[in-house]
Amino acid sequence: MSDPGPTIHIKRIILSSLVIVLAGIILGLGLISYFSQNLPSIEQLENYDPDLVTQIISSDGIILNELFVMKRVFVELDKIPKQMQQAVIASEDKRFYSHWGLSVRSLLRAIVVNISSLNPYAQGFSTLTQQLARNLYKSVGFEDSYVRKIKEIITAIQIERTYTKDEILEMYLNTVHFGHGTYGVEAATKQFFGKESAKLTVDEAALLVGLLPAPASYSPVHHPLKALKRRNTVLRLMRDQGYISNGAYYENRAKSLDTVQEEPKRGRAPYFTEYVRRLLEKEDEVLEINIYRDGLKIYTTLDSRLQAVAEKSVHETVQEDQQRLNRRLFNDREEFEQLAYLTIYPEDTVKMMLAGEGQLYKDLRDKLLVQSAFIALDPKTGAILAMVGGRPDYHDQYNRSVQARRQPGSVFKPFVYTTALDNGYPVTEQLLNQPVVLNVQNTDGTWVKWKPQNYDGGTGGLTTFREGLRKSLNLISVRMVQQDIAPAEQVKRTAHRMGITTVIRAVDAIALGTSEVYPIEIVGAYSALANKGVYSKPFAITRIEDRYGNVLKEYFPQQKEVLSEETAYLMTSLMQTVMDRGTGGSARWKYNFNRPAAGKTGTTQGWSDAWFVGFTPQIAAGGWFGVDDFRVPLGPGQDGTKAALPAWARFMRDAHDTLDYNVEKFPVPEGILKKEICSVTKKLPQNSCPLEKEIFKKGTEPARTCKVHRSS
Repeated sequence: MSDPGPTIHIKRIILSSLVIVLAGIILGLGLISYFSQNLPSIEQLENYDPDLVTQIISSDGIILNELFVMKRVFVELDKIPKQMQQAVIASEDKRFYSHWGLSVRSLLRAIVVNISSLNPYAQGFSTLTQQLARNLYKSVGFEDSYVRKIKEIITAIQIERTYTKDEILEMYLNTVHFGHGTYGVEAATKQFFGKESAKLTVDEAALLVGLLPAPASYSPVHHPLKALKRRNTVLRLMRDQGYISNGAYYENRAKSLDTVQEEPKRGRAPYFTEYVRRLLEKEDEVLEINIYRDGLKIYTTLDSRLQAVAEKSVHETVQEDQQRLNRRLFNDREEFEQLAYLTIYPEDTVKMMLAGEGQLYKDLRDKLLVQSAFIALDPKTGAILAMVGGRPDYHDQYNRSVQARRQPGSVFKPFVYTTALDNGYPVTEQLLNQPVVLNVQNTDGTWVKWKPQNYDGGTGGLTTFREGLRKSLNLISVRMVQQDIAPAEQVKRTAHRMGITTVIRAVDAIALGTSEVYPIEIVGAYSALANKGVYSKPFAITRIEDRYGNVLKEYFPQQKEVLSEETAYLMTSLMQTVMDRGTGGSARWKYNFNRPAAGKTGTTQGWSDAWFVGFTPQIAAGGWFGVDDFRVPLGPGQDGTKAALPAWARFMRDAHDTLDYNVEKFPVPEGILKKEICSVTKKLPQNSCPLEKEIFKKGTEPARTCKVHRSS
């Protein structure tokens, strides 16, 4: 009979082993269950929704600027160059396409290295999928610990079960941090090279991948030598793994970092895009969007080509104005000492800065710099075509186009004349060009007598509306108000009806533009004249799309009829005379802008503000020039013609040519008549009368015959 002892012993060993294995499995499952707490579910993985950059886009398809918390632009894998994908795999995870989220070989190697070096973090073993897990979920944690590693592994396995390898690589390349606040290859390419990732070269792709282990330490901006060394390491790995040839390796290794831009380019049209951002902040709650995280596309009205023309025109003009202001200040020692704080700042240094050699000290800018605002609109819709909120070489947060309230001076006169025309007066109505006295209220509430003068100090006899506006005669516009041809209260209502929202003081001095206005509103009001009396409220956004291309909201012109077509045409005709034979004439003979156009200069008392606003049938535009501190004048003679008109004329000339607009005339309404009249009395002519032609609204044409010139 055999001994049962050995058999029983074997059975006990097997049973004990099974118990140990089972206990190990239970313990392992328990640990996995424990470490899986608070990890993202499969549903969360399948609905991966990263923060993306919101893009502000011009009407001609140019990205003007981007809004973000973390700068990330999503791009599909097939749009990312192969060399970028290969560089990442070669450097970060060469077995990416063969493992299941965890590389056992890398894990074992890391254990050996870390134990032998007595440093638990000497050798890492993270796969791309593990890095993606760490990038995607804050719940994984960022602290260096074994707990973090275990959570990464569990999450990585979930990711591998949920997504294909290409999908994982796409997510990784769109979420990984490249430093300088950029996440994802597209944002990084724009940050460092100023272009799209599709145009990455091999050396540039290797440079970006070289950043990944430590973006701050290998930044090509702050540490170019370290970045170059890391780039060459990545290139070597690409060669060793067969992604590039030996010749390509040496060719790219020899390249410098010249393509790296030290500072990312500032977005285009910065004043406009900030204006759009503020508009969007009013929409986010209504539309339930986050403009900094949702990857929206904001389509705008601005034309990047016209914006470039506007910035160039303003810059040229503001430089000319600055030179004249400099000469005035340098010749007035007392004023210059006071404004330039010469007891604090060196005089020679301040003068060099004002001459353009370096940026002027911030404390001095509001008193010594000529500033500007410029707006261009489509008069048919109100679409903002271009916006400059300050001089382009001194960008700040104060958008003078929409935030600065300045006295308009004579650019306010069209509201006075429009009111008179609306009241049935013909353009041939004559007023005496002689001195008047105004009662003006001071800031302390007291009233004083004021005798306004014409710009040239002259006076004259009977003067028509057309002649009064052509020469911008102050005495004529004041008489229009005083004689109730255009009562102050009616002028105020006209201005508000045409889009002015600021407080307009209904006093006699209203005729001289003493009430402050916003530049964008004065241009918007003029655009109603260009659009046959229909006012179109200026607007900047056409539509908002989500990251998937769904339209969340569309914006359309807000329009209303504020004048009759006949009144608008008569006023336009008067302002055409300003352009052709009046204070706006230099736009023709000096700047070669010869299209049919209407406009008006404006200069305030003391030379503090210079304006020119005008329009064609296609574009309405206007500019203001002055010093932020209104107490500092541009100087004698620096009127709207000299200080503001050059920017307008340059812009209008080049803008129409840039867009290849046809030459258009202002259409004549049916209710407008053209009559021959006596050029002296403005009445129906006798045979011996000197003749001229004039236009009238039906019913306002002269009914009486001239009695000065008798028939022969």
